[in-house]
Amino acid sequence: MSSQAVSQQRIVDRAPYAATLQMPSTPVSRLRDEGATAGTRVAGRYRYDRATGGWWWSPEMFALYGLAAGAPVPDTEAYLQYQHAEDRTRVLEAISGACATGRDFALETRIIRADGRERDVVLVGEPRVDGGGAVIAVEGMAIDITECHPPGSATERAHALQTEVGQLRAAMASRASIEQAKGILMLLTSCSDQVAFDLLAHISSHTHRKVRDVALVITESAAGRTRLPDDVRSIIRDACPPSQPLR
Repeated sequence: MSSQAVSQQRIVDRAPYAATLQMPSTPVSRLRDEGATAGTRVAGRYRYDRATGGWWWSPEMFALYGLAAGAPVPDTEAYLQYQHAEDRTRVLEAISGACATGRDFALETRIIRADGRERDVVLVGEPRVDGGGAVIAVEGMAIDITECHPPGSATERAHALQTEVGQLRAAMASRASIEQAKGILMLLTSCSDQVAFDLLAHISSHTHRKVRDVALVITESAAGRTRLPDDVRSIIRDACPPSQPLR
């Protein structure tokens, strides 16, 4: 690795990241053992915390790399070792650049799984900023596209890939709102992660809104930007314990 790449690595090579919000548990044994070799699309989520220099991985991310779901999350140096040797600098530059400039990225790269198999992956990253506009984290997805290369010219494949990345980014934004709304409901009702999601689904069913739309109105209300709709407020109020009334 060049001296420039080593210098950039210092931007993202720090201590392990400890997630403060527990994500829902997802069975990944079949994905880990079969998915990445039988054409099943595997898409993992990650978060790189700039302050601590550590990472959080979803269970699907472990499956993509052929790792056990309970394994330690690799640090930056270990993560780069899973990249193809010719792609490591590009991956490092993409993450470092997102931290430095606040620009998102999407690149096609190759990974070497823990079992030695090579996979084609699209790595998408979106910076998260604080109130002052400083980048505090990079969140994104890694999507296995080994068996999913579209036919046609390089230009057509690039266009198809760009379209899919846009769809994945929309899905990421929707998932982020749902996770935030679940966290809010967990605080309000003192419930578990699964119960919070069930409550979101219950509100969705009874108010005839999509789950992501329910999540959005809850997060917007919690941020003080909008008023919580009366029908949503009524259901959440009924779920709140007497000691924790909804305001």
